[in-house]
Amino acid sequence: MDIVSGRTKVICIFGSPIAQAMSPSLHNASFQQLGVDCVCIAADVRPEGLKDAVQGARVMGFSGLIVTMPDKTGILQYLDELSPAAELMGAVNTVVRDGDRLIGHNTDGAGFMRAVALAGVDVIGKKMTLIGAGGAGSAIYTQAALDGVKEIAVFNIRDGFFDATARRLAEVADRTGMQLKLYDLADKTELAKQISDSALIADATKVGMPPLDNESNVAKQWLVAGQAVADTVYVPRVTKLLREAQEVGAIPISGLGMLLWQAAIAEQLWFGLEMPVPYIQDRFFGDH
Repeated sequence: MDIVSGRTKVICIFGSPIAQAMSPSLHNASFQQLGVDCVCIAADVRPEGLKDAVQGARVMGFSGLIVTMPDKTGILQYLDELSPAAELMGAVNTVVRDGDRLIGHNTDGAGFMRAVALAGVDVIGKKMTLIGAGGAGSAIYTQAALDGVKEIAVFNIRDGFFDATARRLAEVADRTGMQLKLYDLADKTELAKQISDSALIADATKVGMPPLDNESNVAKQWLVAGQAVADTVYVPRVTKLLREAQEVGAIPISGLGMLLWQAAIAEQLWFGLEMPVPYIQDRFFGDH
């Protein structure tokens, strides 16, 4: 809406740093297009201030929250309820107000799966290989398992969180009945092997965005025509991984779809409305 009044609802994004966040621009354009009397604002909230920030949102009657790094896991303890996906992921990126209760959701994985489906790719009951098990990666493998992707090979660097990630994958496998296994990303022979018979390959790391825009975690010769290849990076729109996927006849899926659809699903949760995704894409990203 053009004028903020005493009836205007508020959605706030928590995170730090927050100046570069696109969410306020995307959602405010959507709210205006839909005629929703709501504004989306941003607040630089660090972990040490998160408890007070959530309490402030309660007191001020915010309709919902967007949560980004580094607050996605820390906020769980301050909410009244979690969706099954958010609980299993151990991370929240969307908070919905229901009366006096704040309910945490995670729309990242659902946004990714929506983008894959809209690209005409059916991965349900099939196998996927996922590179990266961090925030975006954990949301993707959890939602994929919940949706019925039969087998998920997850590759991650062997860092201090590797064993904890293996335990989380085992928990997701136990809860969903799907097959999930963690591999060391340094094992390129195993990575090539798992990719060879996967219906979908997804990269949920920062490789592909500047200054790593001339790099890819996947060698071109590992890809197979007809496979779907998805990236979570959306700047540049066509990463090296997606360019090489297209060159071998695979189906490239840009990270822009995940960005837009996780936001659209959040608006459904807050207000039960459909974000005008084509309008938002054209306004902020053009058709290139």
